[in-house]
Amino acid sequence: MLRLGLLLLILPIFVLMGVYFWELNDVRECALIQGGHWDYLAGVCRESPQPFVPWVERHPWLVNGGMLLSLAGVVMCMLGLYVKRR
Repeated sequence: MLRLGLLLLILPIFVLMGVYFWELNDVRECALIQGGHWDYLAGVCRESPQPFVPWVERHPWLVNGGMLLSLAGVVMCMLGLYVKRR
């Protein structure tokens, strides 16, 4: 139970960071190489300035689900440390 708890605690963090930095790479390519403005809602590079939309508003299920999985991992780790091994 402890190993599964640690996996649930750590894995969502890396998934969220991976998805976030994947999108950040596209944003930086649009701004620095193509000289455009990133449309956060459509996920494309545009010529005109676009409003900024926070990541948590665009992917609420991914963020909240990752936090819930991490919380479940903490609970499983605590139970795994609390219960004696047989």
